[in-house]
Amino acid sequence: MPDSVLRVCALYPDLMNIYADRGNLLLLERRCAWRGIGFELSAVSFGEPVDPEAHDLFYIGGGQDRDQLLCAQDMVDTKRDGLHAAAAGGKVILAVCGGYQLLGKGYGEMPGIELVDVDTQPAANTSDRLIGNVAIEVDLGEGPRVLAGFENHLGRTTVGAGDTPLGRVLKGHGNDGASGFEGVRRGNVIGTYLHGPLLPKNAWFADWLIRQATGLDSLKPLDDTLEEAAHRSARKAAGLD
Repeated sequence: MPDSVLRVCALYPDLMNIYADRGNLLLLERRCAWRGIGFELSAVSFGEPVDPEAHDLFYIGGGQDRDQLLCAQDMVDTKRDGLHAAAAGGKVILAVCGGYQLLGKGYGEMPGIELVDVDTQPAANTSDRLIGNVAIEVDLGEGPRVLAGFENHLGRTTVGAGDTPLGRVLKGHGNDGASGFEGVRRGNVIGTYLHGPLLPKNAWFADWLIRQATGLDSLKPLDDTLEEAAHRSARKAAGLD
């Protein structure tokens, strides 16, 4: 039996999985396996509550608008309390794009679970999407690093005074195309618009999530030649290097 196990809960994995966001879960599983860390994946869907003590990391991917609408009220009705309890207990929550919007007050008329102080409203014109490759600078307590990915959202997201943006936009649009910020962070709760999927392009961030979720002080080094090449490619696509 492995000494450590990462227990992951994926919310609505069949619906909230645009831009191959399921690849984030696959990368977490592989990086755990290569280090001898156990990996348990559970799926939670409609009408099913979230057990805050049964998992270490909760993941909510992005979805088409119609799928996001289907999930929004169910999140409020059956998962809000569990996710709030998980966050209060220091569990890791990673939400991407549509999932990010539902962590806050919601998206337009869609309700959110108000776990973070974020409000998102759709742009007036559907042609005004914020789309393209993006790179942001973040500091998760280990000095500034770059996250690179792909964004495609109609929402204009505002981070309130109660929370902190995840990072500063280096290339791309970010939360609203104007503020210069992207995503949100409150402790171990992180929301971001970065798709692509995010973690295969930023293996260092995947390792940070694993450490936070398992409580491990350090992880066994890996040969990240391919992962570093993927990161460089994502940075280049965004016009950073």
